[in-house]
Amino acid sequence: MEHDSTVYVGLDVHKESITVAYAVGTGEVELLGKIGTTKADIDRLCKRLQSKARRVCFVYEAGPCGYGLYRQLVKQGFDCMVCAPSLIPRKPGERVKTDRRDAIKLVRALRAGDLSAVYVPSVDDEAFRDLARAWVSAKDDLKRARQRLKAFLLSHGVRYTGKADWGPAHRRWLSTYAFDSAWQQLAFEEHRRTIEDRLAQCDRLEAALREAVVNWRFYPAVLGLQTMRGVQFTTAVGMLAELGDLSRFDHPRQLMAWLGVTPSEHSSGQKRRLGSITKNGNSYARKLLVEAAWSYQHPARVSLEIQRRHEGIPKPIVDRAWDAQVRLCRRYRRLVARGKEKNIAVVAIARELAGFIWDISRLAMSLAMPREVPTA
Repeated sequence: MEHDSTVYVGLDVHKESITVAYAVGTGEVELLGKIGTTKADIDRLCKRLQSKARRVCFVYEAGPCGYGLYRQLVKQGFDCMVCAPSLIPRKPGERVKTDRRDAIKLVRALRAGDLSAVYVPSVDDEAFRDLARAWVSAKDDLKRARQRLKAFLLSHGVRYTGKADWGPAHRRWLSTYAFDSAWQQLAFEEHRRTIEDRLAQCDRLEAALREAVVNWRFYPAVLGLQTMRGVQFTTAVGMLAELGDLSRFDHPRQLMAWLGVTPSEHSSGQKRRLGSITKNGNSYARKLLVEAAWSYQHPARVSLEIQRRHEGIPKPIVDRAWDAQVRLCRRYRRLVARGKEKNIAVVAIARELAGFIWDISRLAMSLAMPREVPTA
């Protein structure tokens, strides 16, 4: 066996076991079997594979087990790829799926160069993203708790005459309403207490985010993105926590494709057919992007809130944000005037907005930015 060959290793990773397959150079793929997931098990596997060749390349699919294995292998000096499961080549007629087949398939695809790597965040970036996702989960829980209370009241014919927007008037009415049955009143109070608990949790997590974001390496980009219309603190932090380092995208079209806002295509011969957007990539980042794009349906203007967010920001960033607002507002009006539906026009605006986000965030990271905590 030649020691200057490369060993390609496919790992089918699960919670308590890893199925390993490997191939030396262009040789046959061999199944090594199952191992444990502890550090000692991984170290023994590495030593065993190192005896077969000088260079060892690992690959495994992105999944719920995270990036701990990737960091452990890279720390020991090995090449490792975390590949996108949805982009692994599959035969149309293949109907059998096992751990052994998956590991062998990973080896062959890695050796052929047919795999697409996912972005692996740094430890600090992943920690900040976990905090941001906890905040998002708390807001989702709050939304569901409010929906449950509204459904409970509706099932008993209780209707609020005003606008049920959870404003001060609506909450005062909820605090004074009482049911005749003690059991129903207890259920009602529990629903209300759940909402108050979720509100307090959201406030705690938001305060923690505002404190932590100042020490985050992408904080200049957070400030820069807030100069744009429709991009408040929640949107800027949420998007950057999911996107990570935007410098990995060489062109804004790559970011648009990653967010899934580019049209799908099915072309053959002389015919070119474009369909709806692909919806690939991160769904939460795409949701924030489209929500921000809705603000460009109104005429371009700089509100008092946006002026406040411009304070202390370098002029090139502010000018770029104004250019984006003028262009996107004008483009939305033109699309609607041509007969485009509002939803389709907004998605088109979101696609261009992603390009401006790419440009402004990179510009903000290259300039000296103030490090102050935004108050709202």
